[in-house]
Amino acid sequence: MDIDALRSFLAFVETSSFTRAAKQINRTQSAFSAQMRKLEEELGVTLFEKEGRNLVLSEAGLALRSHAEQLVALHNKALKQVKRYENKQPLRLGCPEDYNDAILPKVIRILKQSEPTCSIQIFSQPSITLREWLDEGKLDAAILTRAPSTEEGYWLTNDVGVWISHPDYEIDESQPLPLALFQTDCKYHGAAVDVLTKQGTPYQLLACCNTASALRGIVQEGLAIGVLGKLSTTSNLKVLDNMPALPSVDIVLVLGVKPHPILDKDVLDQLVELTSCKA
Repeated sequence: MDIDALRSFLAFVETSSFTRAAKQINRTQSAFSAQMRKLEEELGVTLFEKEGRNLVLSEAGLALRSHAEQLVALHNKALKQVKRYENKQPLRLGCPEDYNDAILPKVIRILKQSEPTCSIQIFSQPSITLREWLDEGKLDAAILTRAPSTEEGYWLTNDVGVWISHPDYEIDESQPLPLALFQTDCKYHGAAVDVLTKQGTPYQLLACCNTASALRGIVQEGLAIGVLGKLSTTSNLKVLDNMPALPSVDIVLVLGVKPHPILDKDVLDQLVELTSCKA
């Protein structure tokens, strides 16, 4: 059975008139009548019968009605779901690895709620690299540590630097303090070096890392103490309370040079409300 014929048949069910049904589906009455005759021929039954001056559904027509309603509803549902993929563009989203656990899933949840069929490609790189990729059009958006003295991006949350160690690590004050830090472009790197230098604490920069997992791995082995954002710590590490205070940073969502359809105002407003991520 042709789905358009079933739609036309249901137009008659709603209007009880060939004339009105034809107008409802934007056809001439003769075209509508021909379509109904063809449907009757296909089914081998009479769908309509006279009742006085009115045309009503026959017994076969009444039987077809419930099936037609179900078939058209199912067709509409299938069409709606498939249409979601029309001109679909994957969202290319950057996120530094140290935000993958605490912030990225919350962003993905909101994007999925807004567009259930969205496809998201995740690129985990340091903020400085992701910012370059945004400028080059390689990304649609990125979660970044906000650049100093700027108001870039849509604010998501903030984080504060902490000193971390293996739970059983003991600082040997007779030796330079071994450090595992992020790369020099990280705000925590400069702050840690600066505060140790100012208080005259000898240190050895054992490792510069561009991922949180590398930094945490070194610290978990008891090879050094580390510095990273509180949001990036894990339960098997100890936060050291007797160390100098470190600065806080703002974490923002920055859009690429060409806006992606999924990142409309409603979604951005929801993302800005990610205050539950606060450190």
